[in-house]
Amino acid sequence: MVKLFYLGVMYKRDGNTVRCLRSAQDLSSFGFFQRNSVGEFMKFTGKVLVERSEISSRSSVKEQEYVCHVYIRSDRLAGVVVSDQEYPNRVAHTLISRILDEFSDSVPQAQWSTINEFQAPYTKLDMYLNKFQNPKEADAMTKIQNDLDETKIILHNTISGILERGEKLDNLVAKSEDLSVQSKVFYKTARKTNQCCQYY
Repeated sequence: MVKLFYLGVMYKRDGNTVRCLRSAQDLSSFGFFQRNSVGEFMKFTGKVLVERSEISSRSSVKEQEYVCHVYIRSDRLAGVVVSDQEYPNRVAHTLISRILDEFSDSVPQAQWSTINEFQAPYTKLDMYLNKFQNPKEADAMTKIQNDLDETKIILHNTISGILERGEKLDNLVAKSEDLSVQSKVFYKTARKTNQCCQYY
């Protein structure tokens, strides 16, 4: 079944540090005790991809059965969508563009670098997460522009494809301040047992 799990609006500051301004998630398909860790990892993965992607670029990164879609505009505002592999890249990137356009219309650019994490006064992410669950309806609803088909979306088969040479995901997880101790243990356990949540 086609599924959207996470939407995030982030800001890539000078020095490539990334702040998550707002996010929404639907983790109902995961076990109750996994949801917190899965949510933390989706945010963590989005931040890693925004940090390591070029300004004015679009990418979709596959990892196991998940895909993380990222678009960073020239003004450093970034959108992240995490979906399953069945969800069409084109619809995910159209959704990101729409959210970023609306976000920049409602939140002044001068505030982006100073807003506390998750505190941006933009409240439509949950609505979009719900409305765009069915990509066919979303396609009709947005009358998706053909010009997006001509936009280059860089595809990576795994997250390690965008990490710097010699850099390891395990080390990033260990150093991350975004992940709780519980989520780091969850990550190690999922890695060892090769479970569904090992998309990271």
